[in-house]
Amino acid sequence: MTSNWFKESCLDIDSDFQQTISHVLLQKGLVQSKCQTTAMRFIIEVIVFWTLVQGIGACANVKIVSRSAWGAAAPKSVSNLRLPVSLVFIHHTETPACQTLVSCKTRVQSIQRDHMVSKGWNDIGYSFLVAGDGTIYEGRGWNRVGAHTEGYNQRGIAFSFIGSYSGSKPPTAALTAVKKMIQCGISLKKVASRYRLYGHRDVNPTSCPGNALYREIKTWPHYSRTKP
Repeated sequence: MTSNWFKESCLDIDSDFQQTISHVLLQKGLVQSKCQTTAMRFIIEVIVFWTLVQGIGACANVKIVSRSAWGAAAPKSVSNLRLPVSLVFIHHTETPACQTLVSCKTRVQSIQRDHMVSKGWNDIGYSFLVAGDGTIYEGRGWNRVGAHTEGYNQRGIAFSFIGSYSGSKPPTAALTAVKKMIQCGISLKKVASRYRLYGHRDVNPTSCPGNALYREIKTWPHYSRTKP
């Protein structure tokens, strides 16, 4: 019975994913026939599935508003990051803070207009923006080169807390959301597990991300006192 099942299943290489795996295994000389790829294909599919499950699990408790959901304008052009990135930068927007979906959508749209029209950038500069209630708004996202930290845009991503945080730090919900989002990025292989965290002021002449927020991130485990 096992032999018959194996022979039948060996003929069932019908999906693009299965065909790709079979081709690679044959080309590398790891197997001698398509029939012998069955067990290896199964193992690889399980590994891929488990990786996706882990990524979904790490990101499950993060509320993310996509570009389309907040009404983003299309970027003028895009460039892809080389992933995973090893640097994470923290900013603040130095605008009024926001707490609700309606007010934050308007705020993020305003920031994008400022970056694209006033500054002439290709898109909103940040990778992600963080509202006071802990909601994450997708900027350029995980995969695109941003315009947030001069000299380091090709090597890192940036989280910008919506508001001005010189006198007081962001709400706990916002701080927790960024920590969870970074872990989400690690699970998705977008951020290196040994990433280094910096405030904007650590690498550029600026007061960003504000004194209070800067003091806070200096207590985070991956904060680095050594310039990248």
